[in-house]
Order: sequence, then structure tokens, then C-alpha cells
Amino acid sequence: MIKPLADRVVIEPMEAQTKTASGLYIPDTAKEKPQQGTVVAVGPGKKDEPMEVKVGDVVLYGKYAGTEVTVDTKDYMIMKQSDILAIL
Repeated sequence: MIKPLADRVVIEPMEAQTKTASGLYIPDTAKEKPQQGTVVAVGPGKKDEPMEVKVGDVVLYGKYAGTEVTVDTKDYMIMKQSDILAIL
């Protein structure tokens, strides 16, 4: 498993929607990058900035935030806590 350092967080992004509310299927080329995910690991934080998120939180993050990594065929995002917009 990935162990983040300092104020970094590891997030497992949720799957992109494949169908609209009205029932139309979205092709792969038109799918948007998900901006929501579940926190799977949290760093220890910084002296002057405690960690507010915890493992299991569902969060919203910026569209271009973080770095995408793949570990054991699973996709994750690693980003700073400050890139997280909200906890759901």
C-alpha cells in the first residue's frame, strides 16, 4: 500500500458515470474525469497544519489536482490536503 508523506492524501477516484439521468449512455470519449473519491491513506500532516481528512472520507477535489498513479492495476490520486475542496 502507498504511505503518503507530510500533508499528502491517497484517494481512490470513483468511476465516471456511464449513463445520464435520462438513461442515455455516455461514450468513452465524452466521459469526464471524476472529481470525487474515497480517501484510502493519509500522511502524518505538518506541525502547523493538522490533517482534517481521515481514511474512509468521501471527498471532492479539483479537476486538475494531484498526480495519478497505478498500483497493482488500481488507479489512485496523490494530492495535498489543500487540493481537497470538500468532505461529503
